[in-house]
Amino acid sequence: MLFMELVIKKYQELTLDELYEILKVRAEVFVVEQHCVYQDMDDFDQCAVHVFLRDDDGIQAYLRVIEPGKAGEDAAIGRVLSKKRRCGLGTEIVYAGIEAAKSRMHASKIRIAAQTYVRSLYENIGFKQSSEEFMEDGIPHIEMILSIDQKNLV
Repeated sequence: MLFMELVIKKYQELTLDELYEILKVRAEVFVVEQHCVYQDMDDFDQCAVHVFLRDDDGIQAYLRVIEPGKAGEDAAIGRVLSKKRRCGLGTEIVYAGIEAAKSRMHASKIRIAAQTYVRSLYENIGFKQSSEEFMEDGIPHIEMILSIDQKNLV
């Protein structure tokens, strides 16, 4: 496996090329691969920390962490993706997102609207289901919450 660089940046710190690649990979996974027609650019990117793993081939895993109070009372993780499945990148990027929420936003809780088929990934990290299943963009989702102990880093 190639070396993966972890990048964590606020929206204002992203280069134009990084922002372009983020939007491209999100469209590739969510719109093209998962056939979801939705408004990806939703005005939350500007108040988010963008977390991604990249190698020589570009971004391989990504998520954004939205500040508490912007998309609800708690911090929120969203747009979670991994281009390579079942090799640990999804778990690695979620842990990096949790760490960003803790260290940069002092979050005490993190919410996520998780696609139901990856529930076990989030449960293994410590998220707890907090809603009934619902449909979002044609895909079954559940809301999940992670309570954070600020004394112990993930």
